[in-house]
This record gives sequence, structure tokens and C-alpha cells, in this order.
Amino acid sequence: MQRTLILLKPDCLENKIAGQVISRFENQGYSIMASKMIQLDDELLQEHYAHVAHLPFFPDIAAFMSSRPVMALILEGENVIQGVRDLLGPTDSTVAPSGTIRGDLGTDRMRNVVHASDGPDTASAEIERFFKADQICALS
Repeated sequence: MQRTLILLKPDCLENKIAGQVISRFENQGYSIMASKMIQLDDELLQEHYAHVAHLPFFPDIAAFMSSRPVMALILEGENVIQGVRDLLGPTDSTVAPSGTIRGDLGTDRMRNVVHASDGPDTASAEIERFFKADQICALS
């Protein structure tokens, strides 16, 4: 079984659509292995977004992602990383097709409801960044 990290972004929580988003994941058969609310601080934002921290748009991302708490989740399931990314649609909500989470619920490239890991190595690093081993449940 594969695992991935999900962050329900500030716009998701502000618009009270977290339940809809989680239901879409669960309806695909994915299991929640861990969840928590977290306020992202500068250190965590710098680490999580290290790949874009040097770019001119990073301050906007940091301001948005720290504007209110986010909900961090670990999902588990067969091919969950790609499956979740397919459910989300493209990063830019303005071009995401209807029927995808971002197409139905997102606003733009930043206010796109959900962050999801983009591959197995990223998922492992992100899960370790946001959760301690004893915070992750096993359902077997």
C-alpha cells in the first residue's frame, strides 16, 4: 500500500469544504491514516517549499499558507499518489476540468484547495515532515 501527504489549504477550511474533499478521497477507497490541524510557521514553510523559496512568488505562497491553519492528512491506498493527483486536477483551478476537486472547488493557482505529494520520495519526506511515527495509525 502506498501513502501520500495531503494538506487541506486555508481556502478549503475557510470555505468549509473539507468534508466534501475528504469524502471524495474516501469514495475512491483511500483510508485516512493520520490527521491534524496545524498552523504553518516560517521554518516549516521554508522547508516544505524549499524548491520554490527563492522564486518571486514565494512570499505570496507563504502569506497564504500561514493565513490560517491547514489540515494535514496521510492517505493510504493502492496507487494513492497518482490517484489523488487525478482527483485534484491541474494545479491551476481556472483550467482544472469540472469533476475534479480543483475544478469544482478551487479559485486559482494558489487557492486550489489541496496540496498533495507528487511522488513516492516526496510523499515520504512530506509525511516525515508533518507527522511523527507514533501519530500514524495502522488499520490492519
